[in-house]
Amino acid sequence: HSQRNAGNQRRYRRDVLRAVAIIKIAQRIGIPLATIGDAFGVLPEGHNLSAKEWKMLSSQWREELDRRIHTLTALRDQLDGCIGCGCLSRRDCPLRNPGDKLGEEGTGARLLEDD
Repeated sequence: HSQRNAGNQRRYRRDVLRAVAIIKIAQRIGIPLATIGDAFGVLPEGHNLSAKEWKMLSSQWREELDRRIHTLTALRDQLDGCIGCGCLSRRDCPLRNPGDKLGEEGTGARLLEDD
């Protein structure tokens, strides 16, 4: 995917540089490399992404990002109080954990995990 110039420096095509930029952005927002690879696997190789192709690619990640944002927002909002896990639950919390029922179910963020 690269060529060498007279000074023996590698030169990459524009489509390769764009793909690397998209991969780095996706990694930065927490998309696993396997998921990024799957998304690129359905796109034609060797050209810059069009707006339509970018929309298709990014829409595949949007639902997962929205889910993460929702989970992190809920965690942030509950950080000062009971966060719904068995080991940190408040035995006297009448709203979130009456009778420490969550502690009986196990550890982990019981109220934040989607089943």
